[in-house]
Amino acid sequence: MAEAVADAMGSGRHLVVQAGTGTGKSLAYLVPSLLHDQRVVVATATLALQHQLVERDLPRLVEAVKDAPGKLDTSYAVLKGRSNYACLHRIREGVPDDQGALDVELPTGSLGKKILELRAWAEEEAEGGGTGERDNAPRHTDREWRQVSVNHRECLGAAKCPFGQECFAELAKEKAHRSHLVITNHSLLAIDAIEGVPMIPEYDVVVIDEAHELTTRVTQAATDELWAAEVERAARRSQRHVEGDQANDLADAADALRDAINEARPGRFERVPEQLSDALVLVRDAARACVSAFPKAEPGEAGDADAGRTQAKGAVQELFATADRMAAQSDADVLWLTEGSERMPPRLCVAPLQVWGPMRDKLLTDKTVVFTSATLMLGGDFSSVATSVGLKPSERLVDGDPVTEPSVSDHALPWRGLDVGSPFDYGRQAILYVARHLPPPGRDGLVKAQLDEIVELVDAAEGRALGLFSSRRAAEAAAEVVRERLPHLTTLAQGDAQLPELAAQFVGDPHTCLFGTLSLWQGLDVPGDTCQLVLIDRIPFPRPDDPLLSARQKAADQAGGNGFMQVAATHAALLLAQGAGRLIRSHADRGVVAILDPRLATARYGGFLKASLPPMWTTTDPAVARQALTRLAASAGD
Repeated sequence: MAEAVADAMGSGRHLVVQAGTGTGKSLAYLVPSLLHDQRVVVATATLALQHQLVERDLPRLVEAVKDAPGKLDTSYAVLKGRSNYACLHRIREGVPDDQGALDVELPTGSLGKKILELRAWAEEEAEGGGTGERDNAPRHTDREWRQVSVNHRECLGAAKCPFGQECFAELAKEKAHRSHLVITNHSLLAIDAIEGVPMIPEYDVVVIDEAHELTTRVTQAATDELWAAEVERAARRSQRHVEGDQANDLADAADALRDAINEARPGRFERVPEQLSDALVLVRDAARACVSAFPKAEPGEAGDADAGRTQAKGAVQELFATADRMAAQSDADVLWLTEGSERMPPRLCVAPLQVWGPMRDKLLTDKTVVFTSATLMLGGDFSSVATSVGLKPSERLVDGDPVTEPSVSDHALPWRGLDVGSPFDYGRQAILYVARHLPPPGRDGLVKAQLDEIVELVDAAEGRALGLFSSRRAAEAAAEVVRERLPHLTTLAQGDAQLPELAAQFVGDPHTCLFGTLSLWQGLDVPGDTCQLVLIDRIPFPRPDDPLLSARQKAADQAGGNGFMQVAATHAALLLAQGAGRLIRSHADRGVVAILDPRLATARYGGFLKASLPPMWTTTDPAVARQALTRLAASAGD
């Protein structure tokens, strides 16, 4: 893999490389990255991998090469979006109130107490030369963090801010400009490369780790939201800075938007209702007029004097950009309305119908890209993932030659696909059990036969089970039944405590089950006897009413493709592979992946899904699965 990465960097050809858990793929791209003669960016999807690279892999690598002959630039830096850093101006001068004035007074109660704690932490970071990154802060909620941070529109800028010299975000940018290797995340990469907002210093090559997550993260970065209360608040914050009626007009537009949202049905809009369309135009025009009405800064005006105005204007500019995008009703976007809840009002959301086009035009055409992950071959092939990120299967190089000759008009982007395999012997270490005898899953959640099967498997394993469920309701129902029928085991359900706490309990006691949903499918690493059974209740197809994926499926059908296979089956294959990958994390691990959905064995698409999983020994006999688990539990007890 290291040789292939070095070749890609030297030749400018893209590389898609699948490297299983335990292969050491981080070092396989970090070594060529340090040897490359220009700056390299490494983009990850999760904080866990970012921490692994910065806290473990890179320090070890730098130490290992310190005596190498020649001058090797081993400098590296971490770079995140501005809102990931504490803002010293907001902490020291206050948070804009609804009128846009800076209010240094703290809210009362637990919120105020937590803000005090975060402020004290940030000051310690500033005094001690810390990074001020959110990940290092005391535990907090999103709402609490917003009281000590700003987004890029609210930022005064280093030149105007009285604390610009100390600014954590500016210091991180400066360090990145001085570094050979920059570690960032998928979202920041998308904003820099695809949306064209300069966030990362000039670079030659980007390595995208956890590349199976890339299209989701790029989509998230390009998704905007709008709701009436947000428009109202922006109007109130503008009132003290705008002399005319423009702020009041924006407040009136907020009322029109609220009425239109209340009349609309949640879900995707194939045709936007006339009342909602008119309301979006009202918000767009009122926001544009309001932005224009803000007075310009006086020459020599101090940064703290216009901080409230800058941040109020930034909020209205953001509203305008979002409302303008929604009002355009572009075929390239998908617009939908969420269901409201007690904690969150209904919100309008807009997201790109596809991201492969912008990725191809704005990233792949300009940079050399190495995509890597443990899960990139779906259905036994790279085509699905390659297509989703903007590479064409016809451009793949096999033995140095393209699969087909590109047309003269086509700007070809040659790429190689490489599967470096796995250090694990899945055929000996793992059993894939497909419960073919069970009824297909329905809409009403888990049925008695599935619950009985879960209890029997967990009982045979004496705990040691990770349950991956399609919904919180299913996870809680399974947990309740297992607690009732196997009271001697400890059964945890997602939501009982914070995820790190649940994971620690799961690791600490082998006779424990942990049942949860999506965040457990991808984010849990528990090698050893802790986890010898991975339960998956059903094939994780997207919900039929998922606004974005259903729109993408329909678009694929209209383009003459198979929308179900290109979108729904690919989505399911990726999650299944990630979920099954929780089982074998080291050479010593043994266990059973039990999929309680007979369609994996009976449906036509089952072969595609199974080909996306590690090559485990397979059975449909429940007795074989239970006997294997019983033997493993007994040997673990020894």
